[in-house]
Amino acid sequence: MDFAAINRQIGELESCITAPRKVSADEPLFVGVDLGTAYIVLVVVDSRKKPVACALEFAQVVRDGLVVDYTGARTIVARLVEQLSQKLGRRLETAAIAVPPGTSARDCATHTHVAEGADLVVTTILDEPTAANAVLGVRNGVVVDIGGGTTGLSIFENGKVVYVADEPTGGTHLSLVLSGNYGISFEEAEAMKKDPARWKDVFHVVTPVLEKMGSIIRRHIAGRKVEAIYLVGGTCCLKDMERIIAKETGCEVFKPSNPFLVTPLGIALSCEK
Repeated sequence: MDFAAINRQIGELESCITAPRKVSADEPLFVGVDLGTAYIVLVVVDSRKKPVACALEFAQVVRDGLVVDYTGARTIVARLVEQLSQKLGRRLETAAIAVPPGTSARDCATHTHVAEGADLVVTTILDEPTAANAVLGVRNGVVVDIGGGTTGLSIFENGKVVYVADEPTGGTHLSLVLSGNYGISFEEAEAMKKDPARWKDVFHVVTPVLEKMGSIIRRHIAGRKVEAIYLVGGTCCLKDMERIIAKETGCEVFKPSNPFLVTPLGIALSCEK
């Protein structure tokens, strides 16, 4: 796997947050809508599958991978679509969405309605770890997406998904542990978790939760020939958490430079006409 190329692609997307690229008037554009527990992220790629724009907004409209505030989610997505449409000078029309593995048809429909409420036509629905693999290109191994609410995984054999799973343990649980340990608000714990200067304090306190995430992965890959684990999702931005996952699973563990953006990019790359 060429992680240098993957990181370059993610770097291109990062630059699009502040400086969207120019697109022609009739070039097909594809949107990925990622409804996360902490952030809603929209990514736009062009016909060559190159990132051209990205927008995100902090939101608490999703819990454990499921939409709990439909109106709030739809309002934010519509706002981000309008922002990107204005910056690109183009109407955005076609979108893909992703959900945690094992999400019911009813909850998939809710995610779809959120995007449709922003005048997007949803052409593709897939699970989040599989979406992430559109960026990673794993043929044999497990892609683990640890977001704010859940730990989801897809096991790949010869490039095909052979097993998916999802359990409700994610970044929100880290923040709750920090909040209780330090006697601070959830919002303050979220900020603390993201502060590189507090990394050592955070890591020491949340290690048991990271070990639980590792045990979830270990249980789901038991008895399968997993060559390596690939981490994505905002929670995986925590420095050195891959070391805990490797210890708990006994597997080699990799993560890209910015795990947070991998799944949103993969959703957009998976969008069909």
